[in-house]
Amino acid sequence: MKSTVKLLKIVSWNVNGLRAIHGKGFLDWMMSEDADIVCVQESKAAEDQVPGELRRIEGYHSHFESARRKGYSGVAIWTRRKPKRIKTKIGIPRFDVEGRVIQAEYDGFTLFNVYFPNGGASPERLKFKLDFYDSFLYHIMSLRQRRIIICGDFNTAHREIDLARPRENRANTGFLPEERAWIDSLVSRGFVDTFRHFNDQPGHYSWWDYKTRARERNVGWRLDYVFVSRLLEKNLERAFIRGEVMGSDHCPVGIELALP
Repeated sequence: MKSTVKLLKIVSWNVNGLRAIHGKGFLDWMMSEDADIVCVQESKAAEDQVPGELRRIEGYHSHFESARRKGYSGVAIWTRRKPKRIKTKIGIPRFDVEGRVIQAEYDGFTLFNVYFPNGGASPERLKFKLDFYDSFLYHIMSLRQRRIIICGDFNTAHREIDLARPRENRANTGFLPEERAWIDSLVSRGFVDTFRHFNDQPGHYSWWDYKTRARERNVGWRLDYVFVSRLLEKNLERAFIRGEVMGSDHCPVGIELALP
């Protein structure tokens, strides 16, 4: 008997506050997007602070991971297919207390929803970000599972094509050589930037500065990614950036995979 191939749609969005985005039509957007898995970052809420209608969405299993510090960081996932296992730690306490990772294990692949640190507050936070990068890479490379999907806010624009003003930002966190080099190392270990797999054109961004109304002029950065391991590259059907979706300083990004 031939196996049936189904499209798996995964969408990722830094919502800049789950409670805030709830009041801006998040649930309506989620229903219209009709994704199989929805990952959000910067939820800024513990599970008991999430509105009830978001905790219990018909047809989805949900999980919320929050930081020890109130109103900070946090990630969440809604998934139609119940994972075999969910983990929220990479085994390093100083990272794990910030609520930055959900690892959802399914038959056939493992999905990581990650809110990578921002390195802009101080030299210490930049070091924290780079240490997190290295520890996360070590964690995923130590897994037996080799069919891996990583989505989230990476807080770095990889190449000059990934931000509107690369020259002006060469010395700014989010586009520093050492931050960009880490994404290079991810690619060198067999991970594929799914959006660039389909689209090599400039002008596609996922974050715009609120204060300067940069979104109106499309002066943005591509900070949000979906990477898949090389073993899943052949399954890629589509990758997209939903620049028209409002409600946060980021917009949703996603992929469709053909899986048996």
